[in-house]
Amino acid sequence: MKSVVRVSIALSSLALVAVILARPVSAHCDTVDGPVVADARVALEKGDVTPVLKWVKPGAEAEVKAAFARALAARGKGPEVRALADQALDSGSADRLLKGIAHHVEEGIRERYTRAAAAKKRADTSVAAGREFVEAYVELTHYVERLHRDATTSAAHGGGTPAAGHEH
Repeated sequence: MKSVVRVSIALSSLALVAVILARPVSAHCDTVDGPVVADARVALEKGDVTPVLKWVKPGAEAEVKAAFARALAARGKGPEVRALADQALDSGSADRLLKGIAHHVEEGIRERYTRAAAAKKRADTSVAAGREFVEAYVELTHYVERLHRDATTSAAHGGGTPAAGHEH
């Protein structure tokens, strides 16, 4: 179970790197040993996105900051989730683990929904307000899609296969 949590934290961190690398860079920069990944590691260790912002254009800065915040949140929850999983295995019951995970999922959905609903009310007042709504809507939608995908696919190494009946 510990390795699953570590892998999910690593993948969250790499998602940040993927967002950064979405912008074209020279071949040596976008390797695992390149300067972009080195700066992303420093940023994650310090909890400060600043070292990676030089690698993105101003228009992508908000997306990188949002991905960075998600990566930090995932890293922060790792030990708590790991402890819940270990306790569930030791106790012989998944109830506490289910409640703990459900709490985080509910909290995440409510937070994103509240932001999107509030932004939707102001969306037509200006272009900036409309963009704020779109950003909140996309964040909510992608968060729920990730949760659904994780809930309906195998957690096996290599990504697994979708659960029966899961189609797009």
